[in-house]
Amino acid sequence: MIFLKSFNNSAVLIQNEEGQEEVVLGKGIGFGLKKGDQVPEEKIERRFIPATQEDEINQVKQISSQTIDVTSKIVRMVEPLLQVKFNDFNYLALADHIDFALTRVEDNIDLNSANNSWEVKNLFPKEYAVANQVVELINTDLNVKLPKSEVVLMTYHMVNAESNDAQLQETVQITELITGIINIIQFQYQITLDTESFSYSRFITHLRVLLVRLIKHQKRTGEALDPSLLSFMKIKYTRAYETAQRISTYLHAKMGWTLEADDQFYLVLHIFRVTSRQD
Repeated sequence: MIFLKSFNNSAVLIQNEEGQEEVVLGKGIGFGLKKGDQVPEEKIERRFIPATQEDEINQVKQISSQTIDVTSKIVRMVEPLLQVKFNDFNYLALADHIDFALTRVEDNIDLNSANNSWEVKNLFPKEYAVANQVVELINTDLNVKLPKSEVVLMTYHMVNAESNDAQLQETVQITELITGIINIIQFQYQITLDTESFSYSRFITHLRVLLVRLIKHQKRTGEALDPSLLSFMKIKYTRAYETAQRISTYLHAKMGWTLEADDQFYLVLHIFRVTSRQD
């Protein structure tokens, strides 16, 4: 690994063993190096190849070394906690967010996401708890005090990492749609769902997968269910079926989506499960 030039102390351009150029990240990786010096392999935490990742590299150049260092530390902490792997897009999205958050702190700007913190905390409790740790780590390592609203925004990044190629705006949109769906169910049944229950957790996971697929216009995989099953669900779980129809109407009105019979079937099943112990 031959050092070519430095963008900052934690991002440098190198030449690998095959003679290709790479941008590599690592804490203090560029400190004190001159052109032609060997770059320690053990210091490299992430690689970007200019020929295929030009946009990512341009983004790296604009991010400070302290942000790169704290982002790498966050990723090392979060990956085992959530059992995820940050891809390059998620890594850079997080780093860019942190860099801008630090600028907002300097300018005393608070985006104030507290208005939907309850929904985010209850829809993504595990990710929200990890996001709290992320904000604490940033505050400690960089000697700053991020506003509490950053926990909500960081939660979206944690959810994105679990969804691989999800965009931040998609995660925000999914959160709003899930909130609407939960409100419909609670109104129809006149109950407050137990957000700590296993059924609730499974339901939220199911909704996230469904909504990501609909947003990305992806087709269902696997063999289609027997259409008569939905008719059976209509008779056996009438209240859940009627609630599912209201949700279908809501999604069509908001997004123009029409749920397939299979999606309606699983939606009825999850509604029955999440409400059956609370009637």
